[in-house]
Amino acid sequence: MNSSFPIRYVEPVYRPPSEARSLILPVTDGCSWNHCTFCEMYTAPQKKFRARDEDEVMRNIQETGARLGDAVQRVFLADGDALVLPTRRLLSILEAIRTHMPSVRRISSYCLPRNLRKKSQAEIDALAQAGLKMVYVGAESGDDEVLARVNKGETFDTTREALDKLGQAGITRSVMILNGLGGPALSDQHADNSARLMNATQPEYLSTLVVSFPLGEQRFRADFPEWTPLDQPGLFREMERLLSALELNKTVFRSDHASNWLVLKGTLGADKARLLAQVRSAIEAPEAAPLRPAWARGL
Repeated sequence: MNSSFPIRYVEPVYRPPSEARSLILPVTDGCSWNHCTFCEMYTAPQKKFRARDEDEVMRNIQETGARLGDAVQRVFLADGDALVLPTRRLLSILEAIRTHMPSVRRISSYCLPRNLRKKSQAEIDALAQAGLKMVYVGAESGDDEVLARVNKGETFDTTREALDKLGQAGITRSVMILNGLGGPALSDQHADNSARLMNATQPEYLSTLVVSFPLGEQRFRADFPEWTPLDQPGLFREMERLLSALELNKTVFRSDHASNWLVLKGTLGADKARLLAQVRSAIEAPEAAPLRPAWARGL
């Protein structure tokens, strides 16, 4: 830890792109599930799951508030699933942030659906009232077969239940779907049931990323040996199918992660026709001049 900064970080540290200006406050290390075969974020030995010592977290909040004062306006509770903590502890953390960082306007975290199963609606309502404004839910897919093949530990129903609880509490939900996760064999059902999940829950934000494996595919293929990646046209066709099936009222949609081949931004359903036209134009583009992923275009 840098002696000039009061928070101890265990590298690597992850946060959503939209939390780039937030104070990253670790309340846990690693991920309490950590069995998803597509995810490499918390597989390093030093990222083994543990809850941070409560006294350390409170001290971090107090010292950061004393040093940075009104400069902190957003806080992201790390690591992979802060909401696994007991509600009592979370409420204490939220109260301490309000007390020592009074300028904070938004507190957010990642959220595994499984971590809300034992929390009542009243508990989630209390978290919202105490200042938890936004959560990022990696749904990955709405298809039970795809979820089982990647060892997500969730189903359509468990993810829907969690999203409904959060929505009822007034907590903003940012949901992520992985384009290409089912490969060619499960592509259609992956798109159809992911759209069905989004239509049922109407999240405030929806984003898509393309599944990728920087450390190799061995871990993923252990449970899904026949999987093959979708080629660029296949990814676009899956995106077209997903967008076509989405019936959303007012969801901000983004497909602009570094892994995406085609950058899409809009609000669904107002921009559905435009977004579909962009995807269909990309599908019809000559194969001789394929698009490059966003990271290769410096986006």
